[in-house]
Amino acid sequence: MTVQRSVALVTLGCTRNEVDSEELAGRLQSQGWTLVTDASEADVAVVNTCGFVEQAKKDSIDALLEAGDLKESGRTQKVVAVGCLAERYGATLAEQLPEADAVLGFDSYADMSSHLQSILDGGKVASHVPRDRRNLLPLAPAARHTASGSVALPGHQQAPLEDVAPASGPRVMRARLDGRPWAPLKIASGCDRRCAFCAIPMFRGSFVSRRPHEIVTEARWLAERGVKEVFLVSENTTSYGKDLGDLRLLETLLPELSAIDGVERVRVSYLQPAETRPGLVEAIASTPGVVPYFDLSFQHASATVLRRMRRFGDPDSFLALLEQVRAHAPLAGVRSNVIVGFPGETEDDLQTLCDFLEAARMDVTGVFGYSDEDGTEAASYTDKLDEDEVWARAQHVTALVEELNAQRAEERIGEDVVVLVESTGAGGGDEVEGRAEHQGPEVDGTTRLETTGSWPVPRVGDLVPARVVATDGVDLVAVVTGASR
Repeated sequence: MTVQRSVALVTLGCTRNEVDSEELAGRLQSQGWTLVTDASEADVAVVNTCGFVEQAKKDSIDALLEAGDLKESGRTQKVVAVGCLAERYGATLAEQLPEADAVLGFDSYADMSSHLQSILDGGKVASHVPRDRRNLLPLAPAARHTASGSVALPGHQQAPLEDVAPASGPRVMRARLDGRPWAPLKIASGCDRRCAFCAIPMFRGSFVSRRPHEIVTEARWLAERGVKEVFLVSENTTSYGKDLGDLRLLETLLPELSAIDGVERVRVSYLQPAETRPGLVEAIASTPGVVPYFDLSFQHASATVLRRMRRFGDPDSFLALLEQVRAHAPLAGVRSNVIVGFPGETEDDLQTLCDFLEAARMDVTGVFGYSDEDGTEAASYTDKLDEDEVWARAQHVTALVEELNAQRAEERIGEDVVVLVESTGAGGGDEVEGRAEHQGPEVDGTTRLETTGSWPVPRVGDLVPARVVATDGVDLVAVVTGASR
């Protein structure tokens, strides 16, 4: 008699982690585990942690503690930590967090079912021992694919697919964990950049692209499950293809993805400004089915600060890039993130950043106050600003971008948009909410649709023509102008 085993995956952090969780879910499901959404109803709660910045680490630890509490109040018997925080700190995290019955790194993902079963049966699985994953693959990008089969790359579909349903059609090791009409799709992992503030390359490793046919296969699989918008994610999308011998591979991949039956939108994320070439800008801006959306990682605008960050750029080059984007697509969505209070940042540097933000007219800008990250170059810098000063500068820039982003939203009043509906009937009413083409998932604001008797109330997953009539901060209000599709 087969024993029924259940598992819940709790995901923290970015969309890349969401892909990893769904791949883990596919692996476990194929091995006979029942997937449940509520951790309190699962035999094992697997918490896919984030280890990016201090707040994300705290959120991940809180989630592990909450899952640990379920061992006293719910069905949950065991709690397992995976993901970036687990990969980054491993055994140290296990020592400090006894609520977790195991702390497993990326190398454990392929055998996750046997690990969970052992833990559930009362056995012990050795905690992950962290290492610099940049050393696991050859330095030369072109040599990495020969060796990458022996290195765990979450989200890259590395497991054998013989036992994965369906028996015919696309073979994908993934299980959807929600019913959203959009889904992230990983096109690469790791990063070769050496930004002074960032620890991601140490625990995610060197940059490795997925092969185009694998990406297309997974996109078809997603479309068959009702996904209308495919969101391409990686640590550095502008590097896609360099290890496959063709840095322009993304430009040829985009039309293939947008031509898939059922895929209505393809969205590209995580672009490095210094690597964003004219051909890629044109491809994103003009390929049918690809939304003109530019997620540009500026981080700062002062050339002096950027050099200390081990990055490139200045206000003139960044504004020239934005001018290039808007020459191809005047209504393009543009978002970015900036770090305020980086070691050595002067008041003049801060003003340069503020002046750039005013000139850039971006739709959304995320603001982060600098904090040391273990193992990074910037953590060793001596000219750090006082924490209170970093906080004050971050508050100042946050207030500025909130005003600027609200102004940019107001500029869109009168625009015709197409909204992907993501929720309906909130609070028991007829509220319909989704995202226009320039709005990325979860972080770029939403569009609330006002329906009239002229058109049926849209359903989740519909694409609805509408006209923007009002704003609420970065969020838009739009009136339906046509039939859904």
